[in-house]
Amino acid sequence: QLQASGGGLVQAGGSLRLSCAAASAGRTFSNYRVGWFRQAPGKEREFVSAISWSGGSTYYADSVKGRFTISRDNAKNTVYLQMNSLKPEDTAVYYCAAGISYSGRGYASGQEYDSWGQGTLVTVSS
Repeated sequence: QLQASGGGLVQAGGSLRLSCAAASAGRTFSNYRVGWFRQAPGKEREFVSAISWSGGSTYYADSVKGRFTISRDNAKNTVYLQMNSLKPEDTAVYYCAAGISYSGRGYASGQEYDSWGQGTLVTVSS
């Protein structure tokens, strides 16, 4: 089970750090890739960022590259998304997801993840 937190209201140009904590429940969190997705009102869910099980590989959507940084602390069963230089268009509910098997669709595909958190709302005011 995944728990996303850290969302809130911030002015444009500000920063937030999201956390995705896993209650392993018998699973080894360090075996899972973790991704962040977001869904803005009236829009489809979109990929934001992902990190491999070891943390050695990271992936970003073009829209957040250079502003967001994903990292993980497997000892704490937690993945972080540091969001800097936030823009109003970053406003959305942010979801974290975890997956272990890989079918080749790519880390940006929601189908590569089988566990999803409940989401945390990020609102960026102009």
